[in-house]
Amino acid sequence: MAPASPIDRDPFADPVASIEQSRDAHAVNPTLALGRNVSLTLATDSLIIIDESFSRRESFNCCGLIPTNSKPTRAIPFHNILWAELSELNIAIHYAKQFSKKAVRVASITYQVERSTREVAAGWVSQLLDNAYGESQRRKRIKVLINPVGGQGRAQKLYTEDIEPIFVAAKCEIDVERTQFQGHATEIAEKLDVEAYDVIAACSGDGLPFEIFNGLGKRRNARGALSKIAVVQLPCGSGNALSLNLNGTNSNSLAALAVVKGIRTPVDLISVTQGDQRVLSFLSQSFGLIAEVDLDTDHLRWMGSARFTWGFLSRLLRKKVYPCDIAVKIDIGTKPEIRDHYRNEISHLPPPKGTHRDNEPDRFSSSDEEGLPPLKYGSVNDPLSPSWTFLPTPNLSNFWCGNMPLMAPDTTVFPAALPQDGFADLVTIDGVISRVASIRSMLAASTDNKFFDMEHVCYRKISAYRLIPKSRDGGKKSGGGGGGVHFVSIDGERFPGQPWQAEVHRGLGTVLSRRGGRFESKGVA
Repeated sequence: MAPASPIDRDPFADPVASIEQSRDAHAVNPTLALGRNVSLTLATDSLIIIDESFSRRESFNCCGLIPTNSKPTRAIPFHNILWAELSELNIAIHYAKQFSKKAVRVASITYQVERSTREVAAGWVSQLLDNAYGESQRRKRIKVLINPVGGQGRAQKLYTEDIEPIFVAAKCEIDVERTQFQGHATEIAEKLDVEAYDVIAACSGDGLPFEIFNGLGKRRNARGALSKIAVVQLPCGSGNALSLNLNGTNSNSLAALAVVKGIRTPVDLISVTQGDQRVLSFLSQSFGLIAEVDLDTDHLRWMGSARFTWGFLSRLLRKKVYPCDIAVKIDIGTKPEIRDHYRNEISHLPPPKGTHRDNEPDRFSSSDEEGLPPLKYGSVNDPLSPSWTFLPTPNLSNFWCGNMPLMAPDTTVFPAALPQDGFADLVTIDGVISRVASIRSMLAASTDNKFFDMEHVCYRKISAYRLIPKSRDGGKKSGGGGGGVHFVSIDGERFPGQPWQAEVHRGLGTVLSRRGGRFESKGVA
């Protein structure tokens, strides 16, 4: 048909409405009818299935003794949809079914499709996958590293039973390798063909992610590799902070689902120099009581995260202090200013970028021969910058610098932390406070999230610092021992109690997260 002439057109017609009507003509009908008794509807955030056969199937309650009638309606959140496909005769939908509060299991539902409705069904399936994945990349290529001693030796079993079925149902490409020794993940990441994968998944505690980030950081094209490959955690250890912060869970199966649906997110990393060594930190650096709690309870890993509570309480009775000198590049120095900064960053978050392989340019090309960014403030062996603030702390109890808010389940130490604001959050606590105040601090971080506002908790946003441990007589320490200072904890890994320096690199690393621009914590807004 020839287009209408200007004379034939309605002069009062809204041209915008006409365009929208044209688009609507090609829009997918959200409801797909499959015979008389079945319909599948794409609702706001769920797939709604109405199937009369559901109500005819008997279910049981009261210990399985009393039969009840099931409802004919079932709702599956789009987040739980793993895949959908249309064959010559059937439509199959694979999803993660809520098995318990902390676990999902793969389930499937299949219906016959008449030949006359195949074209409509194909469009509907395409729309379902669009709704299910949104900005997340489909069919991710995942390199899985399993720590065989993780999860008290159960990591392989947890992967096989809880994680792998979800990846398979989501049509992910999987390459699995077991680490053989400490540092093996670093070697694997350093030599990895980064063009062959989208994600490195650590089936472990926080130790393997630390090794992976540092392996990528050792490459000649470190910046490109850290941008290209997203590092994630499939929680199988006593410390699962990476998954808690990015996915909001330390459940194996829920974390696997979160990885399948995860959004690529740049994240700040911290360079730490000690002696002639430079390492990358993704989580935190600690010194004093909290470092001892972290590292001196390794023999209690069988207790899970409860070992940290035990370690804290047992050391609190001694009231030890950890003298040191701290020099800091302070960027935001007061709690009201930090709160304003957090609110401003959250309110101006850009929408998540598309993550399909074909439409997202990398921040750095993985082929670029660029190593780690140069150190803006030099290493621990260089003179201190005159712009830094010197903080003598003869009675320090806790020094804790972090990139992410949650250090353990329900323990928010850095509530103002953001994935890529270019700052680290620094908490210092003096050792002269009472034991009651110390216990209140722990409870505040673990329960009501009021830790940030406590008067004796010094909280700053910083971009660099140097810490020099001292002995009780005021002399500088060259190593462990004396004065109660024996080691430093970097992402839960043990380092000598020697001077070290750290600085933040904005958005250097890449992870997968649920919300893109913020962590899974309440924040300080």
